[in-house]
Amino acid sequence: MATLANCEDEPIHVPGAIQPHGFLLAVDQGFVVTTASANLGALIGVTARAAIGHELAAVVGTDLAQLVRDTANGELPHEPMSTVLHQVREGALARQRADVRVHWTGDRLVLEVEELIGSELRSPYRGAARTSLVRLATAATTERLTELLAHEVRALTGFDRVMVYRFDEQWNGEVVAEERDPRLNSFLGLHYPASDIPAQARRLYRVNPVRLIADVHYAPVPLRPTFDAETGDPLDLSHAVLRSVSPIHVEYLSNMGVTASMSLSILVDGELWGLVACHHYSGAHRPSHEARAAAEVVTQATAHLIGNRQRVEVREAASDTRQLVADLTQRVAASAASPLDALLAEPGLLEVFGATGAALRFDDDQVRTIGRTPPVDVLARIAALTDDPYSYVSSTQHLAGLDPALGRLADVAAGVLRIGSMDGRWLLWFRPEQREVVNWGGDPSNKRLADDEDAAVRLSPRKSFDKWREVTRGQSASWRPWHLEGADVLGRNINSMLLVRSREQIAMAESVQRTVVLDRAPEFHGVAVAARYHPASTYQLGGDWWDVFELGDKVALVVGDVAGHGVAAASAMTQLRTATRAYLVEGHAPADCLDLLDRLLDGPLDLGLATAVVATLDRGTGDVELASAGHPLPLLLPADGGADAVEADVRPMLGVGEGVACSVRLHLEPGDGLLLYSDGLVERRGTDLGERTERLRRLAGDRPPDGQLERWVDGLVTELSMTDTDGDTDDDATMLVVRRR
Repeated sequence: MATLANCEDEPIHVPGAIQPHGFLLAVDQGFVVTTASANLGALIGVTARAAIGHELAAVVGTDLAQLVRDTANGELPHEPMSTVLHQVREGALARQRADVRVHWTGDRLVLEVEELIGSELRSPYRGAARTSLVRLATAATTERLTELLAHEVRALTGFDRVMVYRFDEQWNGEVVAEERDPRLNSFLGLHYPASDIPAQARRLYRVNPVRLIADVHYAPVPLRPTFDAETGDPLDLSHAVLRSVSPIHVEYLSNMGVTASMSLSILVDGELWGLVACHHYSGAHRPSHEARAAAEVVTQATAHLIGNRQRVEVREAASDTRQLVADLTQRVAASAASPLDALLAEPGLLEVFGATGAALRFDDDQVRTIGRTPPVDVLARIAALTDDPYSYVSSTQHLAGLDPALGRLADVAAGVLRIGSMDGRWLLWFRPEQREVVNWGGDPSNKRLADDEDAAVRLSPRKSFDKWREVTRGQSASWRPWHLEGADVLGRNINSMLLVRSREQIAMAESVQRTVVLDRAPEFHGVAVAARYHPASTYQLGGDWWDVFELGDKVALVVGDVAGHGVAAASAMTQLRTATRAYLVEGHAPADCLDLLDRLLDGPLDLGLATAVVATLDRGTGDVELASAGHPLPLLLPADGGADAVEADVRPMLGVGEGVACSVRLHLEPGDGLLLYSDGLVERRGTDLGERTERLRRLAGDRPPDGQLERWVDGLVTELSMTDTDGDTDDDATMLVVRRR
């Protein structure tokens, strides 16, 4: 019995049954039948019991068996296929033309066969799909795209109603487009709660993009045997088009008066954006495989166009925000007032982020506000709740979700955007709640009401689909990614001004440096990473930095050193680190990054001189691409011990405006490592550089015990005596070690 306690965990991918408008066989890698649907005898004259254990050719004939073999071996296209079952002598499909589908699930090859709908050998659907794609290409907006999608899918499949259903961030759905028989009432604009489509159903929608229920009132056809004799598991039907559906979903459709349905997944950039939901009300309805395939092609094309439009919209919004932030920063920089005073006097501080109020605290206990903000006595509480220790910028659109007591402030502060890296230094933007009238398709609270009952209460899907109007409260409009990016840029720009103009320049620069040069390296799959940074003994601020981050399947590794110390060096270091990241994320190779940095320093930034070594490591293959500009070359650390300097050409320092970097390629086997470092690690006043470099190489040759890379790095630092015992140093020292697991 389906209950509220188990609905979310219902194993809908292994129902143990199929729909009756076709038959299903599963074979092992030797093409011996391991599973058969119980309707096999009625359709092809061979019972499921008789089929088990026999070769596929003996059950369906050599022609179909060969077609399955060729398809499994990639010698024929997978979809859609049709054939005449000439060698089937008995049953409803004897000598009939049939639709055929083949797919692997684990070690089992699954064959699904349905009787072909229509007698034409040349289907009109391919041409219809091409015509649909031409019409879709003319759509200028996402709204128009969804309208055309509903129209084209209905024309291809013949359903009474076709809806385009879009998910929100909480997986509630809204009908954003509809094409229907004029005799039907409209569902356009109705919302449906996330509970209508459980999480495991959404996972299947990503795996299997087309699902058909040809007759809601069908009797499920069981699979024989229920459990695979070899694996002991039921057959996974995630990819099966005949898969029997959840009885809960059948009841849900029945309550809506639906007699047949089909859904197509709208996947945008691999994520489930929405669904095309097709409903029929006048009996069974089964579009052919080719009609379904045409509808799927049209849906995929629409998803691609939606993705393109969304990316354009995001780029334009992000560009506009960047320009507004740049203009705001320029006005603040030009003001004679202190950067913080000038910032709070700017109306654009609220307008750029669509906020109605802001609050700023900088070291002292004084909190300054503009616009509508919560009482001063709760601002520190809000700042603490919204602080993300791993990010300079954070946000929430539902403050009451962090502390229900703050729900009373929703008319002023339902949403909060925060920047700041220290407890006493933060800037908060506020948005009030965005009250919204939502028209639900039925009362969405039914499930919540049932949750208060006994855990074994019978789950009956909502029987009333009349419009239910609800006013949502307590949440603000969403903070978009470009708002977070803009806030981050603005905050760092203001920090840069404070570095130059504040009386607390050094303390401020130290906080900026701590947000950039972390104490510990993050964790990555496939590699172990450790890093250390030690400032010069006579300065707290320097130009050294290390950086490590993911680039898809690769890990980027950077160690750099800006000439000088103090505020200017720390500021230049921050900008160089950001630029290096940007170039690598854009796809530039390490050598190209260094050349671009050289032009940047020698041109618009004019930040002096710097050295750097940049590398990328493919975690899967172990391939490394590396380049250096005036920087010590890394040490290669073989898995079995030892250390050798990497041999490569080194281009001139960054900022001199000449020279071209060359990349060197290395390969790290599992267990091999690479040590990147700055010259401050080996340079000491009054000591021989060659001797200390050799000492580093000798000490680094001791292989660290498995899982103890951090301890090994600390031991290496201790052995190198990062103090004045070997002579004074006026330079920072940085070390970054990576080792393939």
